[in-house]
Amino acid sequence: MKKKNSKKLAVMLSAAMLMSVLPASAFAESVSRPAGAGAVSTSASGGDTVDEAFAAPVNVAITKEKAEALARQYVSIPKEYTLQGANLSMETLAGGKRNAWGLDFVKKVNGKHLGSIYVRIHADDGQLLEFNSYTDNPSAKPTYPLKVERDDAQQIALKFINAIAAKYKDSIQYNPEYGLQLLPPLTGEVLHRLRYDRVVNDIPYVDNYIELEVDSEGHVRRYSLQWDDTIKFPKVDALLTAVQASEKLRAAAVPQLTYIVPYNAQGKRKPLLSYELSPIAIDAATGVLKEQANFPSFRAGTVSDTPLSEKPLGEIPKAGAVTEKQAADAAKAAFKLPADAELNGSNYSEQINESTGMVEAFWHLNWSIKKDGKEIGSASVSVDGRTGTVRSFYIYSYNDQGQAGSPKVSLEQASALAVETVKKQLPWLTDKLYFVKPDPKQYEGISAGDNRQYYFSFVHKIHGAVINYDNINVAIDSSTGETVNFDAYLSNFEYPAQAPALIKKEQAVASWLNYYRTQLTYRLVQQFSWNGQPIPIEKYNLMVASGEINGDEVQTQTEAELVYQLVPRLIDESVFLDAETGGWRNRETGEATQLEKPKAKDIEGHWAQRQLELMVAYKALDVKNGEVRPNEPITRGELIKMLVLARSSGQSPLYGSADRLEAKASFNDVAADSSYFVYVESALEQNLIDVGDGSFNPSGKVSRDEMAELIVRALGYNALANYDHIFKATFKDSAQIEHKGQAAIVVGLKIMSLADGKFLPKKQVTRGEASVAFFRYLQSRAELKEAPIRM
Repeated sequence: MKKKNSKKLAVMLSAAMLMSVLPASAFAESVSRPAGAGAVSTSASGGDTVDEAFAAPVNVAITKEKAEALARQYVSIPKEYTLQGANLSMETLAGGKRNAWGLDFVKKVNGKHLGSIYVRIHADDGQLLEFNSYTDNPSAKPTYPLKVERDDAQQIALKFINAIAAKYKDSIQYNPEYGLQLLPPLTGEVLHRLRYDRVVNDIPYVDNYIELEVDSEGHVRRYSLQWDDTIKFPKVDALLTAVQASEKLRAAAVPQLTYIVPYNAQGKRKPLLSYELSPIAIDAATGVLKEQANFPSFRAGTVSDTPLSEKPLGEIPKAGAVTEKQAADAAKAAFKLPADAELNGSNYSEQINESTGMVEAFWHLNWSIKKDGKEIGSASVSVDGRTGTVRSFYIYSYNDQGQAGSPKVSLEQASALAVETVKKQLPWLTDKLYFVKPDPKQYEGISAGDNRQYYFSFVHKIHGAVINYDNINVAIDSSTGETVNFDAYLSNFEYPAQAPALIKKEQAVASWLNYYRTQLTYRLVQQFSWNGQPIPIEKYNLMVASGEINGDEVQTQTEAELVYQLVPRLIDESVFLDAETGGWRNRETGEATQLEKPKAKDIEGHWAQRQLELMVAYKALDVKNGEVRPNEPITRGELIKMLVLARSSGQSPLYGSADRLEAKASFNDVAADSSYFVYVESALEQNLIDVGDGSFNPSGKVSRDEMAELIVRALGYNALANYDHIFKATFKDSAQIEHKGQAAIVVGLKIMSLADGKFLPKKQVTRGEASVAFFRYLQSRAELKEAPIRM
């Protein structure tokens, strides 16, 4: 496309981008939109011109027509793209408001959507705030080396910013870590995600930025200006040095011993002990620990130092079979139900717990509460169908509004009632449950008519380790003192009887501070007030969640503060710190890992270097002592792992679901504890391999003939390849090839190559050759995806 003029850098949109088949409505939902109470929207259908009778009278400097003209100028939207919809929204800023036009452009041919582009324009000054385009191109594939690498993409991005947002170009700095792809894409096109952070007083403010996406052809595909000019930034003269800040952060860091359950662990899932450390922040001038503004605690308050009781107050209920009547009786015995409450619904269900593999059963019962023949409320309960214990209880009265004045039940009294409720319902766990003492400020200035409930939570600990996936919550009515809500989700994992030996907390802190980096930046802090009185964020969240107030009733004031904060380092996986060994583990699989990934030193300059690097990055090939051994024969286990990862875009197969927990190994030489187990079983499920005589031989070598058949199976053409008269292999050594059709296909698709006209079917495949073959397989698979015929 051509530029509008020399001063405007038009967005280069490829032909593939403009041939999107996604409807405008679906595209609009995929883009983050601003929300505001005063939104006005106009729309058109069928790509026709909007009737002026439907144009909304809006009081903004930029009209819809002007916004459309600017959008077409900024983004060079082709004429055949018509305005499908327009939306004017008001956005709340830190110290004011902003109006913005959101415009949807679509291309239609014979009533079908072939392209969608979304543009957002500042309705007061015409600044381009955002644009996004969508392309549905299943045949897109990464081709290395890229025409435009990340460094070149930065120059393209800066030119675009200079043309579209010139007034911001001197107030930004490049963020070298954002969007950096540690794992190069195996499928689909490559998009360079770039971010330029706002700089204030030579300090980055990372929540304001300009973000762009540039494809490997050099086209700007997405742009977003996240900027708030109304923020007032404090001027701080005396700052801690980076060294001083690191010491303060180290002193303030308190690792939390926690049980982790990797959700995609191989075999049966089990809890692992971790030392967790959230990214804390300190005041940049004083070093005082700041509240985690971006990570509000669900449990608002302070966890008690001691459990509810020194020893359990009862025994674990024995399992049996609970009838509907027994479940209803258990609910009535546990919680107060009105005498005239009428059971109007029940449901019994059984399911396999995907975490433990155990069968769970529950009764779900519902009551209607009536007065003078009219329904005034309802109650519901969930009862364990094996033990008869109540898992959850909720009761609500429609017309019990309460009266103004002080609550009849104080916070202290309600706390005691909540503790008694938990002791009664979970007596066998009381020595492992810790009460979370609420901050009294949450309930200051609240009358009985305003606040009907106190909210409490309890922490489940074993040997001092928090079990975050267990939740126990209680709500107490502030007028009656009755329990109106009880919820106890408790997992059925087994835990050690004795506390295991752990690394020292100082070692845990040192490890986490190696994971984090220290960043000096600004952050925004919101102050909430209601009826002229300040309220903490925990109280605000609770009141909104309970429906006692809505957001419009609360006044907010936003201020910037300067902090040193911990920021996670750039790694390609989510990790946790093993509290027993001190090593890092993958949070998804539980497997041992490390922050610094091993690099192969024996592939520099190798003819298959790029492909080998891809396979190493996705752990399809292992690195031992810094070597990947590219010229050694690949094993059957390695090849199957490589194939399964290639077919799933680098994702390991999911083997944490309950139906697989008790699955037996399909091959007698690949046990459930083998590193190849999940890949071999996945390949078997996908019909890529056969059970045969029951042996897989994971350490065996692979011939070119065998790899050809495996690749063709993965492409889905194996049955067709067996028709020799369709695919004729005219190679010099055709007589020696067992799978002639498969060999013809992989050579024809340029996945595998010939040597002097020979296929060499018996030759063993090296690790480098396998890496190249599977990368070419990925490209061929993308090319073979055929778009549907449009009649």
